[in-house]
Amino acid sequence: MSRPGPRSHEEWQAAWAARHAGDPYGPGWGGPPWGGPPAWRLPRAVTLWVPVIISFLVQVPAAIWIARTLQLAPADAALGILLALVGPLALIGARRWPGPVVAVTALAASADLVLNGHGGPPYIALAFAIGSAVVRGARLWAWISVGVCWVAAITIALLIGQEPWTPWRVVVTTLGILIVFGIGEGIRTQRERVAEFRRRASQRRQTAEQAERVRIARELHDVIAHSLSQINVQAGVGLHLMDSQPEQARAALANIKETSKTSLDEVRSVLGMLRADDGDSDEPLLLPQPDLDRLRILATGTGALTVAIDDRLDHSAIPQGVQSAVFRIVQESITNTVRHAEGATRVDVALELDGDAVRVEVQDDGVGSRESSADGKGLLGMRERAELLGGTLEAGPAEGGGFRVLARLPLPASLRGTR
Repeated sequence: MSRPGPRSHEEWQAAWAARHAGDPYGPGWGGPPWGGPPAWRLPRAVTLWVPVIISFLVQVPAAIWIARTLQLAPADAALGILLALVGPLALIGARRWPGPVVAVTALAASADLVLNGHGGPPYIALAFAIGSAVVRGARLWAWISVGVCWVAAITIALLIGQEPWTPWRVVVTTLGILIVFGIGEGIRTQRERVAEFRRRASQRRQTAEQAERVRIARELHDVIAHSLSQINVQAGVGLHLMDSQPEQARAALANIKETSKTSLDEVRSVLGMLRADDGDSDEPLLLPQPDLDRLRILATGTGALTVAIDDRLDHSAIPQGVQSAVFRIVQESITNTVRHAEGATRVDVALELDGDAVRVEVQDDGVGSRESSADGKGLLGMRERAELLGGTLEAGPAEGGGFRVLARLPLPASLRGTR
């Protein structure tokens, strides 16, 4: 079983984005594995329990130590320990209810500041709650809860005349709260950028997949439709002449054999090209890319239909991409004539330079406008080929009868003026 080939940079980006598409909060504290900070993802249990444990170990033992050192009354000591415990316990629900958790934690922190005028350990559970709320989208909860509780704590402390509440303490504490909000906003912004990158990577991947499907459909249609049309015409000739002109019938069967072989080789070539794009094929392409030198092949195998090609182009001056598009447009036009034109006996193909573009005109002498076929896959594929090169394609009834296809394919800027 062969191993998949190496991935390109874009494919690796798309694969990474798809792998993390179900994570609503991003891949951890870092960014993607290309550019920016290294991407390492903390387990969900760690991001939940580490803040709880840290805040518990800092606040609760410190509250017990302060109560013993200051020899507080049992009721005051119990209240201080309880307030120190509220924050860590509330953080357990921070992932599911970030808004209410920050409100409860802010209330407990404010009560601790007011009741313990002598000061105490930093209420770091509030910092974790603020960061969690901001990152998880409860920004309004965080700002309102913390703002209201902080203003209320200052007002109550001033009213009851607590001496430790100096202007410097108020300013420093306010700055600390704002710094915590800034850190939370920074993490949220980073995660939003990662989420937007994933969305764009997923969109690019879907667009690329859709474009690849269209390309495959266009290539297979162009390869198969023309050959099958030739086989159908030659089979009809063979059946018609089998009894009266067996040699002509034999020639028709030989043409069918050759056409089917060529068609099979072209299909294998397309499939080989697709496998080569995946980096998982050692098979070379079986046929050269279609170009202007192979146009004469299109005039064979069309039965009674005469194909006249007026080629005025210098093949060496036309890039391969334009030559391939010209070949496919002419090929599909002839195929449509064979399949859809009533009473058509002749197809005229004219190729020439028109300023800085290649002009392709294909016209048959069939009866009827065939407008119903203008919305088919063949004409759609021809129009797509022209537009991919920045050109245009028109298809419709010709003056005096028949059907005409007119395409204009611009040459690359680097080739203009060099002919």
